Order: sequence, then structure tokens, then C-alpha cells
Amino acid sequence: MSLLSLLIALMAERSLSSQVWQFNYYYQHYLHFFSKNFTAKQGVAASAVFIILPVFVIYLALTLIDNSLIELLISTAILIICFGCVTTRDSYKNYLQSSFSDDDTTAELHHQQLLSDKNLPEMGFGQALIWLNYRYYIAIMLFFTVFGAPGVVFYRLLTSVIEHKKEQCIVNAYKAQADVVSSVESDVIDSAADNSVNSSVNSSVNSSVDDSVHSTVNNPEHDTAIEAEHESNVTPSITAGCQNHHDLLFWLDWLPVRVASFGYMLVGHFTNAMPVWLESLFDNTKPTHQVLTDVAEKSEDIMVNKDDCTAEPCLLVRLAKRNVLLVLAIISILTLVGLIN
Repeated sequence: MSLLSLLIALMAERSLSSQVWQFNYYYQHYLHFFSKNFTAKQGVAASAVFIILPVFVIYLALTLIDNSLIELLISTAILIICFGCVTTRDSYKNYLQSSFSDDDTTAELHHQQLLSDKNLPEMGFGQALIWLNYRYYIAIMLFFTVFGAPGVVFYRLLTSVIEHKKEQCIVNAYKAQADVVSSVESDVIDSAADNSVNSSVNSSVNSSVDDSVHSTVNNPEHDTAIEAEHESNVTPSITAGCQNHHDLLFWLDWLPVRVASFGYMLVGHFTNAMPVWLESLFDNTKPTHQVLTDVAEKSEDIMVNKDDCTAEPCLLVRLAKRNVLLVLAIISILTLVGLIN
């Protein structure tokens, strides 16, 4: 039944363009409902309830339904909604249009906008497409095959929370920095008053603090450091704070990413990519997106004109599509031989 749902969903996903078939449509409504009715909850507990509640409801509904046809229809509808991402597809089209018009500045803006919208670290446009193809297609297929519709909803909710969490994380970081600077400023002023420091010294201190605040808030490197913290190279662990969602996703993606990257070797240059895949196989510190993109790039001969910024993304997208078909074929074989339902 999983195979039938996958086949229907993959065929219908592109043709069903209405917003009622888009995950973000339901995510925004659910976010509004949750924030309105669960305002007392905060932090990690709120995030856990936010993600687990719809997963439990879907699991309970599918368990209580004693009709295979209705269960198939519901699971397929959920799969169609969770597949793909319209904003990513639009970014790819806009990037290509800008590049073909020799408007490299606009193309780069689309590139950076995609990274920002999806809360991704700095990476090439083709690399971002490889990773998002995994997130919105291959991972969804694997989670659906193993865990069914509840597993797909859990994974998609978690990734959506991460995508929408960046702004709040940055705001919290700025507040923390502002509190530190405010505390330092207060201590300096009190000390200066107690010691009858003249006005020129106070002016110098205030100027120094203002410069510190300005450099903290407006320094691009500071912004980059805050945003990059989610995909750091330290060993992930499920802890409190903005990082915990990324750490949980790291472990959820650990095995599927290596399965997907092995698929890239099979549909690309196996001998070129094998050393990279083996090197990352048991590496628990390397970010999952790097594991996947490194193997994908080695699986494809990217010998293109450096002035052509569309060549690499197009090659990697074609490679990703071949990998999706390979994963579907493997799931089909496993279904036919009876290893999965």
C-alpha cells in the first residue's frame, strides 16, 4: 500500500498546484491555532507538543479506521501535501530566468533568499537544491515507507519548525547581547559616579559602549555566526535552546542521508564518490548536508564554464531526479518481494 501511495503522490504532486495541497498552508493555520490556544506553553515543551500533537492525532485516526481504502486515501493525501515545496521550485525558476538574462546580481539574490528562507548555512545554489530535494522528496519517501503517514508529518513538521525558527533564534541572541552590553554600561556608569570621574571619561565610556552595541548588532560576521550555529561542526546532542531542533534532525537524517548518498553513487560515478561516502559513513560530527552534497558532487562530472552559473545547478537537479527514481525503484522491489508493505 505504501508503494501505491508513493506512485499516486509523485504523479499528482506537480499537477495539484492549489494551496490546499501545500504543506505550508496547513502549517500556518496550525501555527495560528496553537499560538492562540497554547499561549501558556514556552520553549522546548511547547515545540514538542506542537510537533507531537498532529502526529498523534493522525496515528490515532489511521488506527481507528477499519477500512483499507479510506486509509489509503488519507495516507496518500497526506503524502501529497508533504511532498515538495513550491517556494523552492519558484526560487529555482527565478534563479534560472535571472541567469539566462545575464542578471547575476538578481540570481545571487534568489540564491541568498533561498538559503535564508530555508534556514540553511552558506552553500552553493546547486548544493542547496540537492539538500532540499532530499528533504522534500527522498526523506519523505523513506519516512513514509518505514513509519507511514505519521512519520512523514513528524519529519515535515520538524523541518518546518527549523525553517521558521531562525528569526526567533536571532532575536533571542540579540536580546542576550543587548542585556550583556546594558549590564556592562550600567556597571561602568555606576563606577564612574562613585569615583567622581569627569564628564570626558563618561563620554568616552558611553562612546565605547555605543560602538560595541553597533558592532554587535550590525556586524555581518556576527549575523553569520548566529545563523551558522545551527549547522556547526561540533558533535550534535539533543539540548535545550535553538540548537536542539537541528540536533534532533541530525540524528533523524543520519541514516537516510547515507542511504540517499549511496543512491547518488549508483546513478552517478560510483568510483569517484565511493571514497567520500566511506569517509563520511561513520562520521558523527560532519553535518548531514555536507555528507550528501559532497557525495553528490563527486557523483557528477561538474566540468562547466565558470561563467555559467546555471550549469552546476541543472546538472545536480538532474542527478537528484535520477536518485528519486532509484529510491522509488528500490522501494518497489522490496515491496514486490514482501520485505515491506
